[in-house]
Amino acid sequence: MRRLATLALLALGPVLLLGVFFVLPVAAMVKEGFFVDGELDVAGVLEVLTRPRVLRVAWFTVWSSTVATLVAVLLGLPAAYALHRLALPGRRIVRAALLVPFVLPTVVVGVAFRQLLGESGPLGRLGLDGTPVAIIAGLVFFNVAVVVRAVGAAWESLDRRPGEAAAALGASPWQVLRTVTLPALRPAIVSAASVVFLFCATAFGVVLTLGGVRYATVETEIYLLTTTLFDLRAAAALSLVQLVVVVVLLVVAARLRATPDPATARSTPRPQRPGRRDVPVLLGTATLLALVALPIVTLVSGSLHVDGAWSLDNYRRLTTTGEDQALLVPVTDALVTSLRIAVDATWMALLMGLAVSLLVTRRSRTRVERRVRGSLDLLFMLPLGVSAVTIGFGFLIALDEPPLDLRDSPLLVPIAQALVALPLVVRTIAPVLAGIDDRQRQAAASLGAPPWRALLTVDLPVVWKPLLAASGFAFAVSLGEFGATAFLARDEEPTLPVVIFRLLGHPGEHNYGMALAASVVLAVATATVMLVVERLRVPSLGAF
Repeated sequence: MRRLATLALLALGPVLLLGVFFVLPVAAMVKEGFFVDGELDVAGVLEVLTRPRVLRVAWFTVWSSTVATLVAVLLGLPAAYALHRLALPGRRIVRAALLVPFVLPTVVVGVAFRQLLGESGPLGRLGLDGTPVAIIAGLVFFNVAVVVRAVGAAWESLDRRPGEAAAALGASPWQVLRTVTLPALRPAIVSAASVVFLFCATAFGVVLTLGGVRYATVETEIYLLTTTLFDLRAAAALSLVQLVVVVVLLVVAARLRATPDPATARSTPRPQRPGRRDVPVLLGTATLLALVALPIVTLVSGSLHVDGAWSLDNYRRLTTTGEDQALLVPVTDALVTSLRIAVDATWMALLMGLAVSLLVTRRSRTRVERRVRGSLDLLFMLPLGVSAVTIGFGFLIALDEPPLDLRDSPLLVPIAQALVALPLVVRTIAPVLAGIDDRQRQAAASLGAPPWRALLTVDLPVVWKPLLAASGFAFAVSLGEFGATAFLARDEEPTLPVVIFRLLGHPGEHNYGMALAASVVLAVATATVMLVVERLRVPSLGAF
């Protein structure tokens, strides 16, 4: 009971913060749609969920996310093996390059694929612009890194001896893969697939940019219902359905992470030199790298073309407000605002994530304590999949009265972005803290060290690199956050993703060129951060 009381006391602060800045806004959004004149209107909610358009949106979300997940897994598995199992020159650089799309702002990904698949793009002849294929391609591009990192981390530490024994008994490489390797990797693969499906189903910027109103998912439909049609009941009903699906997927992923896995049972073996049988895997990895690079190269090329000639004019115009005063402030001012907000969001997410990681990774002595810690872990993962639009609009509804009137506070946007980055910080730090032998802390305590001294001498030397990596990850994610920021950013202080979306919505060749140039600037900023983070060599980074 004393340990449970101590755990509850330590969890009180993080839980209160999550309750105020996550549960309260989401509950306020749901209340707006579910209650009419103070009474629960269940019939109205059911009417919303049976509307033909809502059913079409739900079905499109399910099948497009399923197809994107399957394609991401099929493309990611060969790269996971090649980049984590084989001794390839420059493999860390390639791993960092494949992680960059995941932290690219979703608006940038949408702009890159519009440039690639548009009428004047390299693949314009295929006629895929504005089709479900374009949306699925954007989702795969954005999420394949999750498969590479999550499955690769498991594959990297997989014991080779069972496969070698099967080969010695006459099994072919395919039989070894099917009967030994894949069963051992099944928890990692299913966990990665569930997270990818979650990210695809809740994607916002990619779908909004590539699909518009015609091809909407639940996430973009919530945005359209809230901002265009002002149908809060329908938006709340969809938010609740989305929340239920998110909880189910997070529970599945958490159970699979807790499953004893042969892949993590032994020390990490040394990478092996590639052989002749690895040629198909290397070709698959090279193909994936080319597919990832193609939209980015097209984006950069388009930003450097003005009137059919190479030019830097699009970049020079970033100091202006665009053609026909498309913006209230120059793009450069929006970049400064984005950097400032990302710094604030990073330290908030880091402090909160470290506290949560310490809570959920301490050794549990009873089943009740283990369940409490597991429930806390699941609770703080919820912002990972809840609609950023729901959070943003909920902020406006719930935080509008004293003592929580934060509508004019400069911390409103950083808090929302910190909530988006929080689960990623926890998933980067928590595995490292969980891997520390608790006997080291007990030894420090037996020598008279207080808890804070044990934390500094035992935990900090192990966790300082993951802390830096989590900081960079949170900074990159916050820099490109678009869903909640689109609601909360002031017109006179927009962030760079918001400015890019506004430029795309204004006619004019110069405005489109500025959107391309601004997208490149944002992509370079996030890619630079991730390349620096990758040099820290933190295995848990991106291994959800």
